[in-house]
Amino acid sequence: MSVITVQTTPIEGQKPGTSGLRKKTRIFMQPHFLENFVQSIIDAIGGVQGKTLVLGGDGRYFNDRAAQVILRMCAAGGAAKMIVGRNALLSTPAASNLIRKRAADGGFIMSASHNPGGENEDFGLKFNGANGGPAPESVTDRIFVRTQDITEYRIFEGQDIDLSRIGTATLGGMEIDIVDPVADYATLMEQLFDFGAIRDLLSSGFTLRFDAMHAVTGPYATEILQNRLGAARDSVVNATPLPDFGGGHPDPNPVWAKDLMDVMMAKDAPDFGAASDGDGDRNMILGRGIYVTPSDSLAVLAANAHHAPGYAAGLSGVARSMPTSRAADLVAKKAGIGSYETPTGWKFFGNLLDAGRVTLCGEESAGTGSDHVREKDGLWAVLLWLNILAARKQSVQQILQDHWSEYGRNYYSRHDYEAVPSDKANALIERLRAMLNDLPGQECAGLTVEAADDFAYHDPIDESVSKHQGIRISFTDGSRIVMRLSGTGTEGATLRVYLERYQPADGRLDMSVDEALLPVIQAAEEIAQIRQHTDRDKPDVTT
Repeated sequence: MSVITVQTTPIEGQKPGTSGLRKKTRIFMQPHFLENFVQSIIDAIGGVQGKTLVLGGDGRYFNDRAAQVILRMCAAGGAAKMIVGRNALLSTPAASNLIRKRAADGGFIMSASHNPGGENEDFGLKFNGANGGPAPESVTDRIFVRTQDITEYRIFEGQDIDLSRIGTATLGGMEIDIVDPVADYATLMEQLFDFGAIRDLLSSGFTLRFDAMHAVTGPYATEILQNRLGAARDSVVNATPLPDFGGGHPDPNPVWAKDLMDVMMAKDAPDFGAASDGDGDRNMILGRGIYVTPSDSLAVLAANAHHAPGYAAGLSGVARSMPTSRAADLVAKKAGIGSYETPTGWKFFGNLLDAGRVTLCGEESAGTGSDHVREKDGLWAVLLWLNILAARKQSVQQILQDHWSEYGRNYYSRHDYEAVPSDKANALIERLRAMLNDLPGQECAGLTVEAADDFAYHDPIDESVSKHQGIRISFTDGSRIVMRLSGTGTEGATLRVYLERYQPADGRLDMSVDEALLPVIQAAEEIAQIRQHTDRDKPDVTT
């Protein structure tokens, strides 16, 4: 067994997006593609000589083979230790926790998050830093630059490591520590939440249903919800992770988690429902007969986090991604704590969390988290909701209604136009940018534009600037439209249109979302000419 050097050339299309590199699985399986990208990561972080790194993924197709390649390349680079989840499985928040708990120098996470899996679907890889969070733009920029001039990669020749058994192994001079992927994460959750109160809730006749969507959260939810908290044995469904997620789309929203929606909207629905995504960092929350938007969920959690022991001292601040509704801002204002608006991408929360500026963070795309790790965390959000329900002894619907009566209601929806030809999607955004200065004062669908800009984020910690993060159009009545192109797809471009309309506490709080947002939807079409640019009469997905 020895280290070999393989000559290679740059491969197009290796620019990381908002959360690593995502491509069709068959592209990652092409000769040199994965190896080029891994070597570029290693070079961009200053090498792995003597370092300790974490490795795991969501179990999608190619996860097992990619893990062996990454291990051999880190061994070739002189890494001291790799901490690997058994069978190369780790949820993204569990990987973040392991990096932090073991004081590792970073970690490789194999996932395309909520994207479908399989040989003909998607695969992804990202690097997280020593704080447990996604690599900042300064690092991903270096990775991309390296992919453009790479000439060789180094890899250890050897047999595959058996990752199915907990214990230690070696590869060359590198130690491999194969760990239970669930244990450390479950221990952390017990430290944050009142498991006794949640057990009492679940033993009182309170029922729940958690849909793991055949993704990585299944073992975590089974261990924590059923084994440690006493939920009924059939509470966690689709709990076995599968390479193709059972042929489903592991995105926890009303469209892709329709089975759960149907169960929760039925007359005999459980009291509480939830789902998580491919790698366990997203969540969907439901009560009997009611869906909780991710934006509302963040606001409710911020207003009630003190019910959980881990947050009893209060929050230092709350951060949200720019497209997320401004509901959490209202909670922060009333509490007198900091409120921050960042670009989409969890990496932008890292500096705020590390500096202690914020405790809770959230994105409208079903991501919520806190300073316990440096990733969003789906099961954490579910447990915080359960802790709040146990403390307040109210239903999900009652908690939401009380919240709106106190803070007002931000009616909100996201319309996704998927796989739009990139040239047409870019043309729509460029046209909007050219219109921004002329929009204020114009009337559209009965709404008057108050302000319009192309969002630029000035990081208050490191003073970095991230430009062109999305078009914002706000109206004099408090309504808002945001449009941006997503960096999480693998084909064409996904146009995301975010629609928001605020009603104060003494306003109309019982409208349907469609009714409330109708004028905002009409204004978005009038301004952006979405049908013309996408050739679609309606969005592909509405959440």
